Amino acid sequence: MQNKTIKILGISAFYHDSAAAILEDGKIIAAAQEERFTRDKHTPDFPKEAIKYCLEESGFSLDELDAVVFYDKPLLKFERLLETYYRFSPKGFISFAKAMPVWLREKMFLKKLIHEGLSEIEKYSKKELKLLFPEHHLSHSASAFYPSPFQNSAILTIDGVGEWSTASISHGVGKEIKVLKELNFPHSVGLLYSAFTYFLGFTVNSGEYKLMGLAPYGNPNSSETSNFEELIKKELIEIYPDGSIWLNQSFFNYATGLKMVNESKWETLFGFGRRKPEGELQQHHCNLALAIQRVTEEIVILMAQEAKKLTNSDYLCMAGGVALNCVANGKLLATGIFKDIYIQPAAGDAGGALGAALAAFHLYFSKGSREVVQPDAMSGSYLGPSYSEKEILQTIRKVKGVYRSYDSLGELNQVVAGELAKGQVVGWFQGRMEFGPRALGNRSILGDARNPEMQKKLNLKIKYREGFRPFAPSVLAEEVSTYFELDKASPYMLLVAPVGENRRKELPANYYDQSLWDRLYYQRSDIQSVTHLDFSARIQTVHQDTNPRYYALIEEFKKQTGYGLVVNTSFNVRGEPIVCTPHDAYRCFMSTEMDVLVINDFVFFKEEQPDWQNREKWMVNFKMD
Repeated sequence: MQNKTIKILGISAFYHDSAAAILEDGKIIAAAQEERFTRDKHTPDFPKEAIKYCLEESGFSLDELDAVVFYDKPLLKFERLLETYYRFSPKGFISFAKAMPVWLREKMFLKKLIHEGLSEIEKYSKKELKLLFPEHHLSHSASAFYPSPFQNSAILTIDGVGEWSTASISHGVGKEIKVLKELNFPHSVGLLYSAFTYFLGFTVNSGEYKLMGLAPYGNPNSSETSNFEELIKKELIEIYPDGSIWLNQSFFNYATGLKMVNESKWETLFGFGRRKPEGELQQHHCNLALAIQRVTEEIVILMAQEAKKLTNSDYLCMAGGVALNCVANGKLLATGIFKDIYIQPAAGDAGGALGAALAAFHLYFSKGSREVVQPDAMSGSYLGPSYSEKEILQTIRKVKGVYRSYDSLGELNQVVAGELAKGQVVGWFQGRMEFGPRALGNRSILGDARNPEMQKKLNLKIKYREGFRPFAPSVLAEEVSTYFELDKASPYMLLVAPVGENRRKELPANYYDQSLWDRLYYQRSDIQSVTHLDFSARIQTVHQDTNPRYYALIEEFKKQTGYGLVVNTSFNVRGEPIVCTPHDAYRCFMSTEMDVLVINDFVFFKEEQPDWQNREKWMVNFKMD
């Protein structure tokens, strides 16, 4: 008689980036964000569609599950809310009055909400189903450590806030995770960074990566940048040698108010008011972005040094929203504090669903030892749905699409690589959708990194987003050091490293005196469209083992051009989640100035499509992020 396998569903919901993940005996079968199915970016809703997908992919029913695991402890969060309002009272009563009904409905009665959501998916026995609630930061830590290739690792989790914890240092050995140190609310690196995201006119919980992308436009030699950095450290924050911080709450409103910051005090401190969303970007905005990025990097490195001191491990795992700050990650790797770093590709709250399930398996159910998988247990993060030829053909008939087919994958790649080399923009939709915020070559828009116009074209004509935003290179793993100062794998686009010195162009003496846009379009390297203003690039190394099809395309591009890398950006327009289905892909293709679309083996050329000039017919108005 066979031993019974353990089947676990993990869920994150009711804050932002709801998601679901499913395991069988600790192996990750499927994981996906709810936004991909509902087309509502960063949705906090119960992940009904993501759960449906996970159950379909695994073949399990709800009654077969050993547990459903939620990614945090709602009662601890409720305790923090009450204590915070009590501590700051009578300040914040309006915020308190608005928050209470939501908390009472969604958090205090969470078990009821989970059961209601699951009941809408299929019938099951409520009495038999076990519900588990690990702490938020344990879910994050588990999401990074258990899929990692390390048996012994320090674990650093940094985000806005979980229940009480805003950052934690843990030690993972075998299948055990031991929490060693925590930083508690209201002192938070994530909330500090989000406060600057808000003040500089971006959306909290989605615009932090824009702030990171804006920072290189700051002048590193400017006295204003240095002054901003000093003001942050003098007035807003105290940084201790172990990386823990104290935030001056008189400058912040997030603990009890309806805004992130006290705007009048920030205006007095920095000499300008909050930038309006979509308002003109000026140099002082860029300089302030650079200042807070530098402060964040300093804190992250100090925390990593403390993690090294406490664990004496050679390796580090990272998760939490701040672990998506790939500039800080690159700087941390370059310090050599650890031999190697592993970052969970879905480091934010979506990854909490996976971490919750993994924590339950290893710490609650599993009696055996943990098996370490190389290079990791994430399957390249290709954990979402894929679509069959039959399903793609159904979509083609529905949209009246015109496609070409080729006799072999080699011939298809020759054609697509040739289009890229001509300066065309290609939508590349293949296999299973990525889990996490990055497109990694299965739901991607591709371009030629050599083309100096590609960055501008992609931002303004394809993505319809702010022109300052940088793009990432996908590079053949074996060739990463040919182009960049990096000798490690970066499969999840979570490390920023400098472009190689030999590829750079010399900058003029008055470079930083030029306008933001003049600097952006100044030729900086022979791979201009992936070279940011400070000669950095956010790198994805492409590996033959995890994505042979994408690897083969870039290999063919190298044969034709001599360059083993392409521009890779996510397949969506601004405000839209990354595309999930063939229909999503075709609609996005037709509503933009994309030139070619490849869905598995089907290739669509824009000018061959019916009514191809009528982009408005296919456009969807997504809310701006």
